[in-house]
Amino acid sequence: MLRPSYKGSDGVVVKRRLLMANKIWILALAAGLLAGCGDVKSDSSAAPATSPTPAPASTMAPAVAASDEGFTASGPLIVEHQLEISAQREGVISKINVEAGQRVKAGTLLAQLDDRQVNANLEAARAKTRSIENDLKNWQAEAEVMKADYDRAQRAYKEGLIPEEQLQHAKFKAESEGWDIKRVSELLNTSRQEERSLELEMEKNHITTPFDGLVARRYAHVGQSVTRGERLFWVTEEAPLLLRFTLPEKFLGRVRIGQILPLTSPDVPKETHSARIKEVSPVVDPSSGTFDVLVELQGARGELRPGMTASVRVDPAH
Repeated sequence: MLRPSYKGSDGVVVKRRLLMANKIWILALAAGLLAGCGDVKSDSSAAPATSPTPAPASTMAPAVAASDEGFTASGPLIVEHQLEISAQREGVISKINVEAGQRVKAGTLLAQLDDRQVNANLEAARAKTRSIENDLKNWQAEAEVMKADYDRAQRAYKEGLIPEEQLQHAKFKAESEGWDIKRVSELLNTSRQEERSLELEMEKNHITTPFDGLVARRYAHVGQSVTRGERLFWVTEEAPLLLRFTLPEKFLGRVRIGQILPLTSPDVPKETHSARIKEVSPVVDPSSGTFDVLVELQGARGELRPGMTASVRVDPAH
């Protein structure tokens, strides 16, 4: 085999390049052989990881039964009566008698709407009612006269003093008066109903509270024009404090009405209270697997207030 000859500096460079290429080829071949050996080893070492040997049964921790666990339920403290008092008719607020934070009794006048127009309409309706009452009395008196005339006509007819036509005329006049009395009576009834309706509208101008409580917020201002349904005050009871929560269905047979549970609140961590179960729902919500429970705070409320978050604990012993 003839070897090529390289002359000059160019030949030397080419020769060096060929030697370098041979070395690179040998190194690549060696690396490939080493990688193949490494893959075999890694496969053999990875095999045990994919098929772990199960631990002996005696070393496994026993499962805790759900019925042996307690449960802590949390929620906001609420009261039975708490509502936003709104305007029952449109009008302009003419007076406000209470401020936020003030305690009130049931029936306390919180605010008043301008009632001048309604009062004028009511006085007009009352005057109309009195007028119709007088008309009715007049018709009733006329009916008595017509009845007396008919009685006289009957006696005169029996004695042959008047013809039958005159007797019939007296009879129809007496009956006509009776129908007029019924008509005026219905007018009087309608007028009284209109008067009553205006009295109800008059009452709507007086904004009152339906229960004893605390004025938590005041939204209304004197001179404000309000519409029907617009909120004016937020009034809430202060006691008794209630907590409504849900329990898993496994607790359905373990809680009962009258049962006492410990109650705490993160807002007043130094206080510990007790609550009595007031209501237990007899059904379970199938979508969540829970049922409702309502408890009522027992004893002094301390620093607890409606809206605070509280928790009750149902222990396994219950």
